[in-house]
Amino acid sequence: MNREEIQNLIKELIGKTNVNIGEISVIEDTPKNIWISVQVSEPHFFVSNDGEGLHALNHLIHRIMEAKAAGMGGAQLNPGVLVDINGFQKKHIDNIRAVAHMMSERARYFKSNIEVDPMSAFERRIVHEFLSEAQDLKTESVGTGRSRRVVIKYIGTV
Repeated sequence: MNREEIQNLIKELIGKTNVNIGEISVIEDTPKNIWISVQVSEPHFFVSNDGEGLHALNHLIHRIMEAKAAGMGGAQLNPGVLVDINGFQKKHIDNIRAVAHMMSERARYFKSNIEVDPMSAFERRIVHEFLSEAQDLKTESVGTGRSRRVVIKYIGTV
């Protein structure tokens, strides 16, 4: 699916909720990811309960895109799409990066392993990507289910 088709899909899905859509804009567009910001009149339908509605919207969009790609023989590779409602997702990601930064500094200071509180797979991925360039740190996920967490390991200078 191209950008225009994805934006139309988002408009259609949000339109079914009877929430008024303001502006839809593409914040980031890379071959692997497209980040789309949507301004709506009643964001609480999507962002209440820790963004449960927003997560559901993103899940629906991914499933529809997968189904359309499979219907075309899977020949078309779809980029990852992340929909953000009124900046909620961006704030959430910024908070996770701030925690990752603080915990990484703690691991460096104490020269030890630091466990972060349990996180969803999406949140753990953000931490792993954020710290992937660090030469003196290594990240790894441990645990199972809802108690799965990131461990930031100090490995010293290379």
